[in-house]
Amino acid sequence: MKAYVFPGQGAQFIGMGKDLYDASPIAKELFEKANEILGFDITEIMFNGTDAQLKETKVTQPAIFLHSVVLAKVLGDDFKPAMVAGHSLGEFSALVANGVLSFEDGLKLVYQRALAMQEACEAEPSTMAAILGLEDEKVESICADIDEVVVAANYNCPGQLVISGSNKGIEIACEKAKEAGAKRALPLQVGGAFHSPLMEPAREKLEKAIQETPFSEGICPVYQNVTANAVSDINAIKENLIAQLTAPVRWTQTMKQMIADGCEEVVEVGPGKVLQGLFKKVDRKFPTSSATIEA
Repeated sequence: MKAYVFPGQGAQFIGMGKDLYDASPIAKELFEKANEILGFDITEIMFNGTDAQLKETKVTQPAIFLHSVVLAKVLGDDFKPAMVAGHSLGEFSALVANGVLSFEDGLKLVYQRALAMQEACEAEPSTMAAILGLEDEKVESICADIDEVVVAANYNCPGQLVISGSNKGIEIACEKAKEAGAKRALPLQVGGAFHSPLMEPAREKLEKAIQETPFSEGICPVYQNVTANAVSDINAIKENLIAQLTAPVRWTQTMKQMIADGCEEVVEVGPGKVLQGLFKKVDRKFPTSSATIEA
């Protein structure tokens, strides 16, 4: 059984997608359509922009989504997933590749999500940090004891948990994590506290947009961030997608569940190799690869 997985924010790089645009008429058409839907030339930023332009949440999220989804579309008949999953933003890419959402609707939702998240970040300055080398339970306990908004946000792999919250809360949590024996506690260069209660205003906006968007039956189950389980029911997919903005990304649990359910190989669709690296942290010998098109 082959699983296709889709990366989230942080995987972007200048030049992403240019090879697809140049090599495939289908890709070119989808990129041009995206420029039209978004109302700005995102391909110009992706192919020739600056790191600063690409790092803006309202650009980063649709850019990674586009690279991932266009690549999945260009794979054509070679794209035969038994299961799909995406890390945070990547869940939207997975749902489009899987046929649950149309390309147009997926892109519109991702852009609305990015704008809502950026707005929430600007309303209340906040941040995230990666805690390395400490058990998940210990990090959760540290967060729970702090009198600030600070929560476990991304369970990335065994020994790597990203926390999210107020600037002060993250600062205190990093100190306490180091005292408790964490190898490292690294503040991240992000726009704000994603996957935390501070994203509630964004969640409310996205909920309305998701409820108004048509969803269809997928070609295979999607393993969602909120539950880490295979989901096929459309209403459940919607609910989990809405909850995702303020709930943690259970990626460690997702990887383990996919393997337990019979996944034998993982193909990463989109920029970078971050997710392949995380699978290797679960099982060093697990077969992983990047989706590529024939030159």
